[in-house]
Amino acid sequence: MKRVLAVRQDNNGDVVLIGPALRAMSASAHVDLLCGPRGSAAGTLLPGVREVFVWEAAWIDAEPRTCTRGDVDGFVDALAGRYDEAVIFTSFHQSPLPMALLLRMAGVARIGAISVDYAGALLDVRHRISEDVHEVERALSLAASMGYTLPTGDDGRLRLRELPAISAFGGPFVVVHPGCTMPARTWHADGFRETVRALGDAGFTVVVTGSRDERELTSFVAGGHRRARDAGGTTTFAEFAAIVRDASVAICGNTATTHVAAAVGTPVVEIFPPTIPFARFRPWRVPFEVFGDGGIVCAGCRARICPHAGHPCLRDVHPSELVAAVRRLAGVRELAS
Repeated sequence: MKRVLAVRQDNNGDVVLIGPALRAMSASAHVDLLCGPRGSAAGTLLPGVREVFVWEAAWIDAEPRTCTRGDVDGFVDALAGRYDEAVIFTSFHQSPLPMALLLRMAGVARIGAISVDYAGALLDVRHRISEDVHEVERALSLAASMGYTLPTGDDGRLRLRELPAISAFGGPFVVVHPGCTMPARTWHADGFRETVRALGDAGFTVVVTGSRDERELTSFVAGGHRRARDAGGTTTFAEFAAIVRDASVAICGNTATTHVAAAVGTPVVEIFPPTIPFARFRPWRVPFEVFGDGGIVCAGCRARICPHAGHPCLRDVHPSELVAAVRRLAGVRELAS
């Protein structure tokens, strides 16, 4: 079988979104995955992937290290002669061409990517697609342009490998995930804390999740009610995904939790600041409700930190609305079960 390297070098949520495309490729090829350090945890959970390599792309990582010649030479040498093809997956605002150059230097004979820029000899397949499609569809379209389609019986949903069992949290619970690597893509901590309190008062058990770097945030948010449990910084990524799997509903900003929830079938209440288009990153094929002013004049700003006081696109979101959405979506999941 052909040896193919799939590339996706941003965050865990973005890596989860190429899962269906990777399954399409693995139906007829041996597929390894090249991730950045912020996406490798998700990469290890994707069906169809044999091995995950980690290397930071200085043109994609949000806080890149200095790129040195030695680092690049070592990367090229490590890949030299290993792959027949490569498929470079990117979001609409990223360029595949620096990676294509390095892969060409490593001797990869056939390379494909979506590129609006002239690629010269760097790409063998320069795929074009409308920008107004979901990231999952974008990735599947690129894979198809390289000759890979989903096998019969694969419905194209997001999936993860088998996840661990987790300890119970005292019956049904709601996940609240307040953090995000880009603050402009999530709600303010006070709003999440008030939501936890409102959920607790309504009788829900709430599990607040987050990374080790977000422990102060999750402690603050969970401190809003006696029915809240703070799981911030206590789990691996696989354990976090298992918590989301077992939740009745997940509440989050525009972050990986949305896509993890979609991969495990959990409905999503998403507080979505429209820094990037919702149509491209909405919860994929699970029930959801979305909150935020998607029509605000500054939509599409791609800001990491909102420059406007009070995060105006989320100013009208109220915890009572989120509780009502949780009630509706929890009912949907119970019917599905």
